[in-house]
Amino acid sequence: MKIFKRKEITKTYDSENLKPVLKCSICTGEQVAGFQDIHTGKFEDVMLICTEDDLKKFKSQYGITEEVAKIY
Repeated sequence: MKIFKRKEITKTYDSENLKPVLKCSICTGEQVAGFQDIHTGKFEDVMLICTEDDLKKFKSQYGITEEVAKIY
């Protein structure tokens, strides 16, 4: 039984230079959520996505409302 509800903190990211993406493996199907630099293409991973709930958590943490693109 939980007495206190965990406060959800919204994190921020540089939306002008970074875009949220899912990096997906063709072989294993593993998905990693993170941000890709628009100018250099460099990917910075944030969290592993195992279920649809993980993706919802990632989107709510960073306040992402649009669809997250997939890269391979």
